[in-house]
Amino acid sequence: MATSALVTEQAPEFREALGDGGVLLGLDLGTKTIGTALCDARWTFATAGKTLPKGKYGRDRAALAELCAARSVKGVVIGLPLNMDGSAGPRVQASRAFARNLAQMSEQGLGLPVLLWDERWSTTSAERAMIDQDFSRAKRATRIDSHAAAIILQAAIDRLAGGMF
Repeated sequence: MATSALVTEQAPEFREALGDGGVLLGLDLGTKTIGTALCDARWTFATAGKTLPKGKYGRDRAALAELCAARSVKGVVIGLPLNMDGSAGPRVQASRAFARNLAQMSEQGLGLPVLLWDERWSTTSAERAMIDQDFSRAKRATRIDSHAAAIILQAAIDRLAGGMF
């Protein structure tokens, strides 16, 4: 039976699991794509990465494993798409399942700690920022998920680095 790394919605617990910090991978799980973002090892800034086409879990995991290995990622922050009233719907369940699978210490997972982070308004914020930067509608469509992942990750590292829990 495969063991798992930590999966939590609590920033202090995630921070403790990481020890001295390190590069984090942020994910915005869409229905058709996975937006990625990375932060520096000191948790100062998050940068939008690639937007990956979402497919079968094994292929998605392999692409994320390659990215984690290339950047020496120590933990993953996944956006948790809560409803505006804070309740959980089907997309929340899918995100939690993805997080549990990713945290597994086996060929099916990455074996990294995972923080599930409230992502309400992240896509709206990303779209507004991209409009402000004069991105065309076509560019926004292809990059929105990775920019949303950067907003999710930046909020998480601000909490982690600032110590405000």
